[in-house]
Amino acid sequence: MLPDHRVRQREYLLEISRALTEELNLNTLLSRILHIAIEMLGGHAGFIALAGNSGDWHIAINQGIPPALSTYLENWLVSVSSSEEGAEARIPEINRMLSDISMGMISGVGIAMKVRRSTIGQIFVFRNYRASFSANDYSILNSFANQAAIAVRNARLYTQVSRQNLRMAALLNSVADGILILSPDLKILQVNHAFERLVNATTEELINKDFDEVVRWSKPPKGIQLDEAVKSQWHWGASKDLFLEGDMLRGSPLDPIPVEITYAPLFSDEGELLNIIASVRDITRFREAEELKTSFISVISHELKTPIALIKGYASTLRREDVEWDKTMVNESLRVIESEADRLTAMVEDLLDATRLQSGGITLHKTEVDLTALINDLSKKFELQSDEHQISANLSDDLPTVIADETRVSQLISNLLTNAFKYSEGGSVQINGKKVGENVQICVTDQGKGFDPVDVPYVFNRFYRSNGVAKTTKGTGLGLYLCQSIVKAHGGRIWVDESYHKGARICFTLPVNAPSQTIS
Repeated sequence: MLPDHRVRQREYLLEISRALTEELNLNTLLSRILHIAIEMLGGHAGFIALAGNSGDWHIAINQGIPPALSTYLENWLVSVSSSEEGAEARIPEINRMLSDISMGMISGVGIAMKVRRSTIGQIFVFRNYRASFSANDYSILNSFANQAAIAVRNARLYTQVSRQNLRMAALLNSVADGILILSPDLKILQVNHAFERLVNATTEELINKDFDEVVRWSKPPKGIQLDEAVKSQWHWGASKDLFLEGDMLRGSPLDPIPVEITYAPLFSDEGELLNIIASVRDITRFREAEELKTSFISVISHELKTPIALIKGYASTLRREDVEWDKTMVNESLRVIESEADRLTAMVEDLLDATRLQSGGITLHKTEVDLTALINDLSKKFELQSDEHQISANLSDDLPTVIADETRVSQLISNLLTNAFKYSEGGSVQINGKKVGENVQICVTDQGKGFDPVDVPYVFNRFYRSNGVAKTTKGTGLGLYLCQSIVKAHGGRIWVDESYHKGARICFTLPVNAPSQTIS
């Protein structure tokens, strides 16, 4: 080779040591390595083959090689052994194979890319003219291959770490609980999407902020505070997880949200605190469940006590042997016992329905239902129950039949009529019905005190009872909850008509043709 070419080769080696260490994208790096190797040796084509994790070889990149030859070489490399000796032995074989294919017009040189005696790949450079590669060419390529091997290893490690980081980010963002990664001085280093939603803030707004600046409490939480744990609980590498529960304030003027936070410290092998992983769980539903359980116990203990006491009292009175009761007294006592037993039965049925709804739903059995006939029958039945109320049904002549569960629709209207009687001392109770688009709309109106606007958003909640009537009127708070569940299962909706001020009006719609569904 010419002296100036050799000088250029030396200059290449100096440039490569800097350039290769700067490039961490594997594909870009391999392209640069091959381009430099071909140019250094005055070649016209070449390829780089890399060893996979399972010992298989493949052409990672090529330059100037026809597609047909590249495919041939790729298939041939499948048979290359993963051992160092096998890989080294195949270099002369490739050269002989190329020489035979080109009838001696192509000469090549190949060198293994090694890191700590481990072969990770091979570089091949070819010339399309008769000229053998000199010892200097081998020396230059060998020096270059050693640097290239280190660069490829670094790029692979970088790619591996990048993919691990992507997997970790995907994992964090798939978790339903909010996750924070904190520094030892309690600065926020990373958060997931769930935590962003919890505090109504973006990652950019949270990163590098103090933990106490982001996680703020409406009142002192239960448990050990994080700064106290860092100072006293986690000395000397103690890795005990900590739990905290309280009402966390959000970044916008919304109500505080109840959360449970688990703190897990991460230590180095030397016992140095590296990071703190905080898991923030929204426990709103758990709180609601606790409140629901409390309400259930309160309602049941109160509502069951009265009819049981009446039944027991009248039964005990009738059993007295020191008194002879006349027929009127006996009949009245039995009427009260029967009435209270019916009340208990209705209460148990409501509780069973509520339990079924919570555990998976009630299947509807749909048929054609004549609402006009159903409402007229219920009106006559309820008229006999009260002398103070007058029921009138105002139904349009074109009120169509609906595809619905007749038993559940009857329960729905009966519950609304029962409430109208219960919460109004007397007067007119009206049932209005008409067709609205593809739905039937039914409204039940009374002349009672109506709904307090404060209570309207909650009247369909399970066990909810207004403070104004809970102390004076019997009930479990399940009637309207069951009504809403039945209506929703039929694909309709139910609401309180807040424009009506002469009492209470509750309306619901049922689709004329609704698909089968389960109450849930």
